[in-house]
Amino acid sequence: MKRLSRGATLAMVVVAFVLGVKAQQPLVKAVGPIGITVSDMDRALDFYTRVLHFMPISDEEFSGENYEHLKGVFGLRMRVARMQLGEEQIELTEFLAPRGRPVPADSRSNDHWFQHIAIIVRDMDAAYAWLRQNKVQFGSSGPQTLPGWNKNAGGIRAFYFRDPDNHVLEILWFPEDKGLARWHRPGSDLFLGIDHTAIVVSDTEASLRFYRDLLGMRVAGESENYGTEQEHLNNVFGAHLRITSLRAASGPGIELLDYLAPRDGRTAPADMHANDLAYWETELLTGSAERQSRLKAVNAVSSGEQDVNWNKERAREFIFKDPDGHALALLSAKE
Repeated sequence: MKRLSRGATLAMVVVAFVLGVKAQQPLVKAVGPIGITVSDMDRALDFYTRVLHFMPISDEEFSGENYEHLKGVFGLRMRVARMQLGEEQIELTEFLAPRGRPVPADSRSNDHWFQHIAIIVRDMDAAYAWLRQNKVQFGSSGPQTLPGWNKNAGGIRAFYFRDPDNHVLEILWFPEDKGLARWHRPGSDLFLGIDHTAIVVSDTEASLRFYRDLLGMRVAGESENYGTEQEHLNNVFGAHLRITSLRAASGPGIELLDYLAPRDGRTAPADMHANDLAYWETELLTGSAERQSRLKAVNAVSSGEQDVNWNKERAREFIFKDPDGHALALLSAKE
């Protein structure tokens, strides 16, 4: 089952999250498409296909009671487009009704609602020149090369920029001794795929109890990043981050960005809904029959598991939030 997923919201049924529950079998089998809410689908499709070379896969509209209970948005009608780059997918969702709020103009990379996708490039200089040619809005002052003293991140090159809705995106280049082997395969494509989605968290240990212990993801790497290169990449003066990479058996990773400094990042608004443009959603695929009992004590967006039909594929979906308010959609094949 390769697809399924969409932007979500909050019917926010807060049921205290039980920390420290160790999963016997991983609840999450794969990380699926990363969902991004957009204000103008045609404009977004043009940007992601023409500028970033994503390939369109599907473009559908959804409405009805199941989707309202899933997303926590009454009276919704949404247009959902799925796109692929390399082996990874994103899903863009435009709420035709009701319309949500724009990304706050003063959003910073250390605010807790921050999320981005890291797109791997074959050649950083060529990719940066192409983005400049297409007049993207800068998120960083320019491409940054992380310093050699940083054993786990030294030599990596990165640049933040923004899409037409002010979502932050990243292009990333790995030296030969870093990154997945497939990012180093010979070829001609400039944009290769999505390595991970990064989220800001307030407490790495709390997030590990959630993603590792409850959901069953594994820690794939750790790093502590600071210095002028990191400051100029994130555009946050004094940025000092603890970074933890998590992976499931397949799909892009989830990277935890814990700002040790500065500690002035704002918490995600309690009233953020799926139709607000600052709302992202990460799809998690599961085959576990224990999913309902495992997730009975999370911060729920959906009123319960809902029957959905994404791209003619029937599934059960439930949307909930992590300790910092990032939305996750758990999908399983219809039983």
